[in-house]
Amino acid sequence: MGSEKNLVIGLFGFGVVGEGLYKVLNQTPSLKATIKRVCIKNVNKKRNAPPELFTSDMNDILNDPEINVVVEVINDSKVGYEIVSTALKNGKDVVSASKKMLSENLPELIELQNKTGQSLLYEASCCASIPIIRNLEEYYDNDLLHAIKAIVNGSTNFILTKMFDEGLGFKEALLLAQQLGFAESDPKLDIEGFDAANKWVLLLTHSYGISTTIDKLLFNGITNIHKEDANFALSRNQSIKLVAQAKKLKNGKVATFLLPQFIDQDDQLYFVKNEYNGVVIESGFADKQFFYGKGAGSFPTASAVLSDIAALRYGYKYEYKKKNQHIPASLSNDFNLRVYVSFKDLADIAKEDFTTIEEWHSGNERSYLIGTIPYNSLINQIWWKSNETSMVLMPDSIFEDMELQELKKMSLSLAGLDL
Repeated sequence: MGSEKNLVIGLFGFGVVGEGLYKVLNQTPSLKATIKRVCIKNVNKKRNAPPELFTSDMNDILNDPEINVVVEVINDSKVGYEIVSTALKNGKDVVSASKKMLSENLPELIELQNKTGQSLLYEASCCASIPIIRNLEEYYDNDLLHAIKAIVNGSTNFILTKMFDEGLGFKEALLLAQQLGFAESDPKLDIEGFDAANKWVLLLTHSYGISTTIDKLLFNGITNIHKEDANFALSRNQSIKLVAQAKKLKNGKVATFLLPQFIDQDDQLYFVKNEYNGVVIESGFADKQFFYGKGAGSFPTASAVLSDIAALRYGYKYEYKKKNQHIPASLSNDFNLRVYVSFKDLADIAKEDFTTIEEWHSGNERSYLIGTIPYNSLINQIWWKSNETSMVLMPDSIFEDMELQELKKMSLSLAGLDL
């Protein structure tokens, strides 16, 4: 770590996060960090900052030798990549909050960081105010990290909370999330799980050294959660959350996915409500640890950007130890998931794919079944998120072959069911 340096910042984006950072920096003079220029699309739009601060020419920042830190908080992942890669090549450290841009380009960006010797930090891209990347990077060894599960999207969690605690319909809850500034400008990114999946790609790198992309992840959002599913959860004193998970299997590989899940009342994630995020880490000797904090909003996200800026004063960078110093863990597809599936028409369900079916209920409006299904059957098909079908993981969701034998003894005979 070098001696402390003065930071001169070029900021890209002055939306919720950018303006939040501008305000927060003005309240933290001890940081010795000042914003010299802000690049935005529309210079004529009235903003709460001096007009001479703004430019629409990115080269005013990227080619300014005085600016030694670029902060990138824009929505466009292609332009974001161009900004970040050019800034690193031009000898500037970079702080980014753009999870989509990072998850699409992480291997190239890590290589660029290694080549240029600059730092690329992005704590604000995952879980806003929770310092989860820094903790995974510095504190948890790959071999001792048994499992990690997390609520990483504040908007979907807010919507589910309103549906459960206040009985709002999905559309009403989404509208409220947008009015309060928790939902992305394009709500599909949140409610269909894309935003959370992009964050999860980044967290898998820092948890297990695994490089992947969202098109290889098994994930879904919350658009198919029905009132009947919520009622089913409430009848069992459970809630439904959108949960990302990774777990070391007995074969040493990692099972991972991001799906709605029933959460029991004794689970730490049960109490993560509204726009808050929560992460539960299970490690070899420390048992479970729980991180909790605001996962959306202007100041919580700006606070994470600020902490990265502060770390740059001392030359901090991610070392990606789990990628570089270990044999990185690899992903497994050799496991079963225990799921609840609710549906209108049984013809839409790939019932022949299930290994076990342990519960079955036929209703007028919707029916449901509970059973186990191989991960491979889900990753290659979309029936489970089509035709208003809803699939929610059971609380104990991952089953390896040995454990399946026990489940089979308890399950209903497929042949004996009128399916």
